Amino acid sequence: MTTATRHPVELRYATASDVESATDASRVLLALEGSRGTVGVRGRVRDSALFRDALAATFGILSSDLRYRGKDRTAYLAYLMKQGKRASALIWEAQKAFLDNALEGEEKQDAVLDPVLTVDPDSVSLEVFSRDESAYARLSFDNALFEGREAAHGSTFLDVPADLPARIDRLRTYVPMSLEAHVALPARPSQQAREPRNVDVPHAWLRGFLQVQSAATLPASTCRLAPIDLYNLLFALRSRKAKKAPRALRFELVPGAPPRLVLEPWELVLEAHGGTYTGSAPAVVRTFGRQRLAALARLLPHAHSVRVQLLGPGLPVFWVIDMGAATLTLGLTGWTESGWSSAAAFDALMPRAVPDGLAEKLRSRLRAEGPLSFDTLVAGAGAPKESVRAALQLECLRGRVLFDLARGEYRPRELMATPVDEAVIRYGSEREARAHRLLGDGGPGAGEVKLTKVHEVIGEGLRIHGEVVDREAVRSFFPSFMLDVEGRLREANCGCPHHRRSGVREGPCEHLLALRLAYSRRRAEEEALRQTPEGRKLIRAETRSYVRRDAESGQETVYRVSLDGQLVSVEWGPRTGEARHQRLWFDSDAEARGAYFSRLEKLAAEGYIDAASALV
Repeated sequence: MTTATRHPVELRYATASDVESATDASRVLLALEGSRGTVGVRGRVRDSALFRDALAATFGILSSDLRYRGKDRTAYLAYLMKQGKRASALIWEAQKAFLDNALEGEEKQDAVLDPVLTVDPDSVSLEVFSRDESAYARLSFDNALFEGREAAHGSTFLDVPADLPARIDRLRTYVPMSLEAHVALPARPSQQAREPRNVDVPHAWLRGFLQVQSAATLPASTCRLAPIDLYNLLFALRSRKAKKAPRALRFELVPGAPPRLVLEPWELVLEAHGGTYTGSAPAVVRTFGRQRLAALARLLPHAHSVRVQLLGPGLPVFWVIDMGAATLTLGLTGWTESGWSSAAAFDALMPRAVPDGLAEKLRSRLRAEGPLSFDTLVAGAGAPKESVRAALQLECLRGRVLFDLARGEYRPRELMATPVDEAVIRYGSEREARAHRLLGDGGPGAGEVKLTKVHEVIGEGLRIHGEVVDREAVRSFFPSFMLDVEGRLREANCGCPHHRRSGVREGPCEHLLALRLAYSRRRAEEEALRQTPEGRKLIRAETRSYVRRDAESGQETVYRVSLDGQLVSVEWGPRTGEARHQRLWFDSDAEARGAYFSRLEKLAAEGYIDAASALV
């Protein structure tokens, strides 16, 4: 792993983006970065309101930042000094110096890439990544939105001054409006020549931006909503505030029935009206970060339909808003800023084995033929579907291919002048790299990670214990932690020096990360094995949850069935009410296992949904 943590990029803008507004016409002038060749688009906008609101919503996502920020107590300390309280000048100066250093580092951390504008033969798109690295958006305008469209195809960066979103928001839609995005915009007399700007892009930012693209290529459960469903959801979130966990947005998907959206912890059920779920199997999927959906409120007057792509727990969720001549794809990451959950999520997003030359072959075909679907690419690749998907996933991580989720097509898009080295963004930190070394993912000093106990605590989460053999430290550690119902870290313990010194204030140690990764991998393996008779024979301890909602009363019944050696435990009842319990002992593990799977099959036949995907 390279020791560099930033990717240097030089941005050259001839002028700044601007908005010209007069009584009879308006022009949106977007300045593009000039080192990538001639790229641009111009034309008159047919639907001014759609164009303005879509741009305003996208720039709102770009500037959003939901990270917690501590209060600046400098002014308060100065007040105490004037009052003669116990706040000396030395304390004030030390506090001020600390805040200055923190803000300076924060500004450097926020020095990330500008939005990416791509001009294709059939559309023009804008990609943004929020400041807290939790939301990705791609806004696409079809050619039908522009009259007299002139374009030069390619990808480059877009200059977004601080006042540009506010000026776009004030555009009047009753006058003719035009767009002009070009490298060499006509200079205005009031503007001075701009010097090149050097940006050191953190690898963590590139990792987050590109892994969302990688996640978009994965198979997902898809449900459709009507615009009124999105309105009801946003209204419910705006009129309520959850003061305790869990705070998830739960999707209940039953084939042939309309999707249901359930807001926790109130268990508020919102029936969808966008059509029935067409998936092959029922599923319950819990998603987090629902407050970020408020960015879509601006688009409600223009929305024709809403599509939600659910990948699974811990992975991004994609909302596709179809507005006719424009489409917004919003990807909400399922991990937190601390990187605890992202370590396991990104491990699942990394492509496995990619045949030599396949990725380059697919990219060359995309550049020659334009946007292509996955099936079309597989037909001419001469390789299995799994290999083609892994190769496309790799190209997305390198920033050379974009997956258009709205149309289900892959497009060529060069994020950088040179491809991003996926090895550079493979690990989020040195501790994460050491965690993979402990798992035996290459490198000297490989260790061994064992899961010694996985205990589900009803209503609280999962308590996981393990043993990590660290051959480099010539000793074993016994980390343990608890994952709450929202996937957050609780009650972490480890005997290593890093954890003894700072706990998890500086992030989890490599032994906790290795144990978390080992649990995620084992769970994925068990899900694959339990589908086969041979795999079921290996299961000695497991807990599954099944749910069913009554169509008339709306009450949800939850069954939790557990297998532990020769014991089968059953707990059932309403989700928010008192539950009943049953414990069954058997003479052998095989008899208990048979009774356990028979009970699960009976519940499935009675219409209960396996809610394992909704658990942590």
